[in-house]
Amino acid sequence: MKVLVTGGAGFIGSHLCDLLISAGHHAVAFDDLSTGTLENVAHLSGHPLFSFVRADIRDARAVEGAMASCDAVVHLAARIGLKIIVESPLETIEVNARGTETVLEVASRRRVRTIVASTSEVYGHSTRIPSAESDPICFGSPTIGRWSYACAKAYDEFYALALHQERGLPAIVVRLFNTVGPRQTGRYGMVIPRFVTQALAGEPLTVYGDGTQTRCFCSVDDVVGALLAMLERSDVAVGQVFNIGNPEETSIESLAKLVIEMTGSASGIRYVPFSDAYPVGFEEIMRRVPNIDKARELLGFSPRSTLRSILDDVIASVDRRERTA
Repeated sequence: MKVLVTGGAGFIGSHLCDLLISAGHHAVAFDDLSTGTLENVAHLSGHPLFSFVRADIRDARAVEGAMASCDAVVHLAARIGLKIIVESPLETIEVNARGTETVLEVASRRRVRTIVASTSEVYGHSTRIPSAESDPICFGSPTIGRWSYACAKAYDEFYALALHQERGLPAIVVRLFNTVGPRQTGRYGMVIPRFVTQALAGEPLTVYGDGTQTRCFCSVDDVVGALLAMLERSDVAVGQVFNIGNPEETSIESLAKLVIEMTGSASGIRYVPFSDAYPVGFEEIMRRVPNIDKARELLGFSPRSTLRSILDDVIASVDRRERTA
């Protein structure tokens, strides 16, 4: 296959390009480099199965040109990270909704198999834990910027599935739950690289709130493996929504303590109230756990990496980066 990967120079996108090429497919990385970096794909430069297009997903002509000879699209490009979302809700909506519209409309005209990356954020305040794909979704108030991201991503899902139903777009929706691994940056609020960077520097690990909120972390290797399985098993995947994540649940406080232990750091933990870190009216989600029964049954998905093995990889990656900086 020749696969267009929007956001291909980003954290997940660059790992997906690696996997596609190792499997003998051609990867076309499409990225405006607003959060992705050429460093993430530098090792692929010159490879006969890799090409790079620098452009914005809102540019229909650029998307059309990049998709012209592709067999499939994995749409990962988005504005992400709680810091960006809260500070720039308008940009979040424009890129994550309008940009996705552009990608999907081109794919629909060409009948190109398309995976749309959504997020566990769409479950919002849902009280059904673990959350399954058929469960209701429940956002907070539109006066709170955080929900602009979840709302835009839910719109992406509805739009992709409507195009599938009415125009035959071979669309697949994947809801990702806290993907982590090497190349991820803590610059936009991602907690594991932020904790690891602080611990290796001997700085206090910043925990927002009291740390009792829980998350589930899934290795990027497990995630991109699931994305490739969706491309290769389109007979069962098209028209479906899949949760992809690791149901292993941990509190943010426990995560901070584990990072300190595994890095051998002398760092302590600094608790910062949400009111000091985010604008008035910020809402935290206290639990987020995926039900992955559907992906396990239809795709054979089963995450292999434990939280400790994920942290081993991230610690080694951040340590190397700091030593060569």
